Amino acid sequence: MTPEEGLQTVRAELEAGIALPKCQKCGCMENALKNLAAVLPSIGTDDASAVAESISAYLKKMRPIQYACLGCECCYPAVAQNAFGLAFPALSQAAADLSCEFRVRDEDWPPVVGEYFVLDKSFPVAVSTLASAQLAEDLAHRKPNGLAIVGKTETENIGIDKVIKNVVTNSTLRYLIVAGIDPKGHLAGKTLLALAENGVDENGRVVGSPGKRPILRNVSIPEIQAFREQVQVIDMIGCESPDEISVRIEELSQQVTTSCGCSECGGKSPVSILTTPKIIATEPSEVARMDKAGYFVIIRLADKGVINVEHYAYDNSLLRVIEGTTARAIYNTIISNGWVTELSHAAYLGKELAKAELSLRHGFKYIQDGA
Repeated sequence: MTPEEGLQTVRAELEAGIALPKCQKCGCMENALKNLAAVLPSIGTDDASAVAESISAYLKKMRPIQYACLGCECCYPAVAQNAFGLAFPALSQAAADLSCEFRVRDEDWPPVVGEYFVLDKSFPVAVSTLASAQLAEDLAHRKPNGLAIVGKTETENIGIDKVIKNVVTNSTLRYLIVAGIDPKGHLAGKTLLALAENGVDENGRVVGSPGKRPILRNVSIPEIQAFREQVQVIDMIGCESPDEISVRIEELSQQVTTSCGCSECGGKSPVSILTTPKIIATEPSEVARMDKAGYFVIIRLADKGVINVEHYAYDNSLLRVIEGTTARAIYNTIISNGWVTELSHAAYLGKELAKAELSLRHGFKYIQDGA
């Protein structure tokens, strides 16, 4: 792909995405726009400058972020960044930053929280339906013989991290079927196939993956090696037929002759995985510290469709009134102006503003809780 073609694709994909309300509230879109805006000036061409101007306009259309990534069938910002990476390989890393984390459970299987259907963990076949969420539910209801777990995998990084951990902690799994629609841009299915074939490089990037950011940050090299040795990845990408997938599951299940897990018949013990600390939340043992900046009274004004926030000093003198339609806008205004100085007070304020916004949207009565 030439630089000119790459920039044309970047603009076209971002323009298509920013027209959608869901993309305007998506962290994936925001991340792509900001990363590209930061790196485009270094190209120094008129075409790059024109795309940078368009991105500046797109950023103004962004709304408060409500989710990191929906894993859509077509991810416009991911396709745009893929095109940029092909056209400008030397700059692709600078335009693809990612921060990711997830929670691991150690008391049950699967250990990583997600939207999965567990049928029988003693069976040898797992299925990823990629972006086809309904397909996962359909297969779970059918309960084909041999199916241990089924669920979607929408991203080529965190999604695959989770797949790896859940596979290597169950030594009876021998096959992973990758089916359903591969989300454009993220290409989690093709990334899983590349992982099985090629592994990762020294930076945790899946070798040969066409995905947007196929960097595995939450799994260790031994976990990745164990995954590649333990399961065979079966390519059924594009297939959304529960009948065809069920037949394949049963065929694969019949091929497994050793699944008891003992050393004499070839089974392996589950791999010990890296875990993150789990903190049990506790109720406060002390009364919340008073905020020297004052206190707030939150009032929902349904007739005007706004949230009214009165800020008082502790001598009860009114300092100011903040008005807005969303909790995010109001608490950002309060924080940026330094009108809250205690973390506990900021957390309380965020909780109450969220309640007020929900009350405004859905019409139920709002009563402010005490701090």
